[in-house]
Amino acid sequence: MAEELRELLKVRREKLNEFKESGMDPFPYEYKVTAAAAFILEEYKNLKEHEESQEAVSLAGRVMTKRGHGKAAFAHIQDQTGKIQIYGKVDILGEKKYELYQKLDIGDIIGVRGKVFKTKTGETTIRLEEFTLLCKSLHPLPEKWHGLTDKEIRYRERYLDLISNPEVKEVFIKRSKIISAIRKFLEKRGFLEVDTPILHLLQGGAAAKPFETYHDALDMPLFMRIAPELYLKRLLVGGFEKVYEMGRVFRNEGMSYKHNPEYTILEVYQAYVDYNAIMQLTEDLIIAIAQEVLGTLEVEFRGDKINLAPPWKKISLIDALKEEGIDIAGKSEAEIRKIGKDKGIEGAPEIGIGKIINELYDKFVEPNLRQPTFIIDHPLETSPLAKKHRSQPGHVERFELIIAGMELANAFSELNDPLDQRERLKKQAELKAAGDQEAESMDEDFLRALEYGMPPAGGLGIGIDRLVMILTNQPSIRDVLFFPHMRPVKKVVEAEEMQILDQ
Repeated sequence: MAEELRELLKVRREKLNEFKESGMDPFPYEYKVTAAAAFILEEYKNLKEHEESQEAVSLAGRVMTKRGHGKAAFAHIQDQTGKIQIYGKVDILGEKKYELYQKLDIGDIIGVRGKVFKTKTGETTIRLEEFTLLCKSLHPLPEKWHGLTDKEIRYRERYLDLISNPEVKEVFIKRSKIISAIRKFLEKRGFLEVDTPILHLLQGGAAAKPFETYHDALDMPLFMRIAPELYLKRLLVGGFEKVYEMGRVFRNEGMSYKHNPEYTILEVYQAYVDYNAIMQLTEDLIIAIAQEVLGTLEVEFRGDKINLAPPWKKISLIDALKEEGIDIAGKSEAEIRKIGKDKGIEGAPEIGIGKIINELYDKFVEPNLRQPTFIIDHPLETSPLAKKHRSQPGHVERFELIIAGMELANAFSELNDPLDQRERLKKQAELKAAGDQEAESMDEDFLRALEYGMPPAGGLGIGIDRLVMILTNQPSIRDVLFFPHMRPVKKVVEAEEMQILDQ
């Protein structure tokens, strides 16, 4: 197999030299394109046999198939919009040009010009008047060599995945449309898109372990942001009343079908509203996106039929636990610790009560929630940036949106009492000093900003990659990231192959 591959590489190098010797530059600077494959297929779909277009079209794409070896040969080329057939004939192209046409390999990128006609089998085709090699492919495509079905290879070499599997390209086109729809929705409601720093002096805005880096000129450590929250709240202090940011965050955590160390988050903050208004905003936003991009509120994800039609279920975290047979309402601290221990919560005799409750929820509730559900009113201990619940001591005004067993959104009535915030961050600092790498930092600049006055506000974070997973029915977060993180693979290239590539 390796010997066969080396021979294919050698042959392609030889063809490269033949194109150069013929006077055709195999890597030209530009090519004038007048139409795309999808446009041509639609525009000329009603052509009858023996009819052809009055005007010639020109397009560019990658050669995907070839057939025919005599004085005429067919091929298919693929551009961003799809595939179209081309037809080359010796008495039109001329012998020398036709000989070069026959030497094209699958994977070569070419520009073609000609009139459109229908073959006897009814396939819309371009009859070549001329063609230009735009980029000589020096390596065989996966279909020719081993096929591109291996998920690991597809993730590592996404460029080949996109060439070989058109349905993958459609997922990323939908992703782009989803992001565009989010922006349109928020801008229509008066939100301003902003940018905040990615390099942070302190970690904050979420419970997560950060990635650390170092700035040489300033001679100080920095953290890749785990959330933009604390900077966006500074903008509320500064007088902006509706802001949002969509961008990358970085969390040094485990990987799974729903976790990647860097991912895209949407964070939205609105002054003078609470988490109830943000709950409605979240529901409206996701429904609007599904309608615009998919045209339906019924989607399938990992075998589940998800119905996004409103209204969505709302239930308190305590009541959701009760539905799963775990009743902690009114229980003492000792009783909750015993329940946690009996249910297999690690460290239940020592960790905080709020953390026990959260872990019970993570283990026994969240995985079972398939339809859109707002889990509201979380423990105070696990929500240091949320406002205390106005009627339930020990809880905060917070919700998580769960769809198909995944947390999709997290939101608060935002804490704007600087004294309360300072006390809570002090407790977080104590946890950090005790070894909790996910605890919040004591951010004095943020606290000083709050002391100038932040209006009451609601805040929201949505995992964009998970939303795209659900709306495109992709089973893993790696299927909706162009270049997901993977363990490096050491590729050993034999000396003979290296010699071929270095020629």
